[in-house]
Amino acid sequence: MNDIKNLIEQKNHLIDEMIELQTKFIDREHDGGISGKDYYSQDGLLKDYRQVYMEKAMRVVELSHQIVGSKA
Repeated sequence: MNDIKNLIEQKNHLIDEMIELQTKFIDREHDGGISGKDYYSQDGLLKDYRQVYMEKAMRVVELSHQIVGSKA
Protein backbone atom coordinates (compact mmCIF):
# COMPACT_ATOMS: atom_id res chain seq x y z
CA MET A 1 0.00 0.00 0.00
CA ASN A 2 2.91 2.32 0.73
CA ASP A 3 4.12 1.78 -2.85
CA ILE A 4 0.76 2.94 -4.19
CA LYS A 5 0.90 6.03 -2.00
CA ASN A 6 4.38 6.81 -3.33
CA LEU A 7 3.21 6.37 -6.93
CA ILE A 8 0.25 8.68 -6.30
CA GLU A 9 2.55 11.31 -4.79
CA GLN A 10 4.88 11.06 -7.81
CA LYS A 11 1.94 11.41 -10.18
CA ASN A 12 0.55 14.41 -8.31
CA HIS A 13 3.95 16.08 -8.31
CA LEU A 14 4.27 15.63 -12.07
CA ILE A 15 0.78 17.02 -12.60
CA ASP A 16 1.70 20.08 -10.53
CA GLU A 17 4.82 20.56 -12.68
CA MET A 18 2.73 20.23 -15.84
CA ILE A 19 0.28 22.85 -14.58
CA GLU A 20 3.19 25.18 -13.83
CA LEU A 21 4.57 24.67 -17.35
CA GLN A 22 1.15 25.31 -18.86
CA THR A 23 0.70 28.45 -16.73
CA LYS A 24 4.05 29.81 -17.95
CA PHE A 25 3.06 29.02 -21.53
CA ILE A 26 -0.30 30.81 -21.16
CA ASP A 27 1.36 33.81 -19.49
CA ARG A 28 3.83 34.04 -22.37
CA GLU A 29 1.00 33.74 -24.86
CA HIS A 30 -0.96 36.54 -23.17
CA ASP A 31 2.17 38.67 -22.89
CA GLY A 32 2.78 38.95 -26.60
CA GLY A 33 1.73 35.79 -28.27
CA ILE A 34 3.63 32.77 -29.44
CA SER A 35 4.27 32.28 -33.11
CA GLY A 36 4.76 28.93 -34.73
CA LYS A 37 8.40 29.91 -35.11
CA ASP A 38 8.67 30.47 -31.33
CA TYR A 39 6.90 27.20 -30.58
CA TYR A 40 9.15 25.09 -32.78
CA SER A 41 12.36 27.10 -32.27
CA GLN A 42 15.46 25.46 -30.86
CA ASP A 43 16.20 28.63 -28.87
CA GLY A 44 14.57 30.50 -26.02
CA LEU A 45 11.97 29.74 -23.39
CA LEU A 46 10.02 27.17 -25.39
CA LYS A 47 13.07 25.28 -26.67
CA ASP A 48 12.33 22.11 -24.73
CA TYR A 49 8.72 22.80 -23.75
CA ARG A 50 7.03 20.26 -26.03
CA GLN A 51 9.47 17.46 -25.21
CA VAL A 52 9.48 18.06 -21.45
CA TYR A 53 5.69 18.33 -21.29
CA MET A 54 5.23 15.15 -23.34
CA GLU A 55 7.69 13.21 -21.15
CA LYS A 56 5.89 14.30 -17.99
CA ALA A 57 2.50 13.42 -19.50
CA MET A 58 3.69 9.96 -20.53
CA ARG A 59 5.10 9.35 -17.06
CA VAL A 60 1.74 10.34 -15.55
CA VAL A 61 0.07 7.73 -17.80
CA GLU A 62 2.61 5.07 -16.75
CA LEU A 63 2.13 5.88 -13.07
CA SER A 64 -1.65 5.77 -13.45
CA HIS A 65 -1.43 2.29 -14.94
CA GLN A 66 0.83 1.15 -12.11
CA ILE A 67 -1.52 2.58 -9.49
CA VAL A 68 -4.57 0.72 -10.79
CA GLY A 69 -2.63 -2.38 -11.86
CA SER A 70 -3.42 -2.21 -15.55
CA LYS A 71 -1.04 -2.59 -18.46
CA ALA A 72 -0.24 0.18 -20.93
